[in-house]
Amino acid sequence: MDFDYFLSRISRIENAPLGGAKSHIKMIPKERKLLELKDLHDQDPRLAAVLALFYPDKWNLTNFLLILRANYDGTHSSQVSFPGGKYEQHDLDLQITALRETSEEVGVEMEHIKVMKKMTDTFIPPSNFLVSPYFGFTAKRPDFVTNHEVEQIIEVKLSDLLNDSSVGTQILTTKKKKNIDVPCYSLNNTNVWGATAMMLSEIKDLIKENLH
Repeated sequence: MDFDYFLSRISRIENAPLGGAKSHIKMIPKERKLLELKDLHDQDPRLAAVLALFYPDKWNLTNFLLILRANYDGTHSSQVSFPGGKYEQHDLDLQITALRETSEEVGVEMEHIKVMKKMTDTFIPPSNFLVSPYFGFTAKRPDFVTNHEVEQIIEVKLSDLLNDSSVGTQILTTKKKKNIDVPCYSLNNTNVWGATAMMLSEIKDLIKENLH
């Protein structure tokens, strides 16, 4: 999708309703129940935020950024995600968390990013994080500079996400279950599943419904 056309739809995207659970449920395993956000009080989740950052490539096609996290001793080691991380007490709000973490992880300065919309919060049971995703863009392709938390930058064309052929399944084994079919997106030869896939599903629905 041409980036100028993408920008021309921004006002519609900003004002459009979110898909929420209807979008998220498309990308969760059949065995998993989608936990309602209103039922999270007893979980006392930790707060985090991520940024779905859109920008033009050298052909002026709309791209967005994913990262492969570095290998470390933690729940989300070596996983594909949006840039982002946990809320810190000095953050004014979760939007600042998303922008700060993006700046730290991939070197995009906060003042260069326009946040369009907050998406639906997503709960991640294995790490007990409640993640607030933000939808933003920058006017030109950033010169990405990664820190130690990022193994690889993954630049994805928006058109690939919008193409329904990118949706498939993969077989995964988790701590609780073995050999389960997990919905995923195949993007740049990388399978994206879990909470990030749920967020992408809502972004995909939002954009597709406001293209015309």
